[in-house]
Amino acid sequence: MVLRLDRRTLLRGAGATVLSTPFIGSARAANYPDRTVRIIVPFAAGGPSDITARLMSVKLQEALGQSFIVENRAGAGSNLGTLAVARSAPDGYTLLVVSSAFVVNPSLYKNVPYDAFKDFAPICEIDTSPNVFVATNASGITSIKDMIARAKAKPDDLVYASAGIGTTPHLATELLKLTENVRITHVPYGGSGPATQSILAGTVPLMCGSLPGLHGAIKNGQVRALAVTGETRWFDMPEVPTMIELGYKDFVVDTFHCMQAPAGTPQDVVEKLAGTCIAALKEPAFRDKLRSAGFETIANGPDGLRKRIANDIQRYKTIIEKAGIERV
Repeated sequence: MVLRLDRRTLLRGAGATVLSTPFIGSARAANYPDRTVRIIVPFAAGGPSDITARLMSVKLQEALGQSFIVENRAGAGSNLGTLAVARSAPDGYTLLVVSSAFVVNPSLYKNVPYDAFKDFAPICEIDTSPNVFVATNASGITSIKDMIARAKAKPDDLVYASAGIGTTPHLATELLKLTENVRITHVPYGGSGPATQSILAGTVPLMCGSLPGLHGAIKNGQVRALAVTGETRWFDMPEVPTMIELGYKDFVVDTFHCMQAPAGTPQDVVEKLAGTCIAALKEPAFRDKLRSAGFETIANGPDGLRKRIANDIQRYKTIIEKAGIERV
């Protein structure tokens, strides 16, 4: 606690000149950026967060005329890279693009080394991907109804794969288990890639995963999609229902990506970044590019992102506690 207070005192001191004089803040925003900006992604290269960050970096560079470089700092379920941004100078030259791990980790980890509310300035909610429940063709499971019936008939007999403990696919399945009061054994893997390989090999009969990682296997008929966890059906899988359509009220468990800055970043700089991101996300060609990669654009500014963070932290805390998921 003392470390956090000392760090935040230092951050406030680093930004005191900018924050104390509105004119200087406005001038700074007008000239921002005047050098390279780092976007830290707290995951390995090639994943959904990395793809989103790299696509956004190109649009920011085009609009603002400076280099935006992506730096991957994976580790501790995204906590290491996220902490690096929290500790960075609040000047707009170090940004964070992170996934829903940001709202899950405060309830999943015993000791999160940053405060999700106090240590960051929300900029933009960028995009989202639904999760999807899939089954092997050999399992004979063709719907969520089949899956639940099988689980009720033979408790603990079914197993499902996910990308790992605390991922939104894991929490989506635990929410379904709680709702239906069934037992299905979780087999966590170290990422969506290994989990997908497991179901393609027939090692497990079920999986819940992010749509981008499973889209190809679904379209090729290698696995059967049972339902998506987004608000609407996916545009090129109109035959796959949403969980809401199947009668599960408010069952939206997606993976979203957002951009944030260290707390204390001048508001004018935050607003400039937010406006630039939102303008890019509203371009039809860019929206189509994100969609082809498996993402639907959201384009919410700081207020919308702040509200989502608060709601989702509480929601996932409830699921984790009710499911009895042990904190790590």
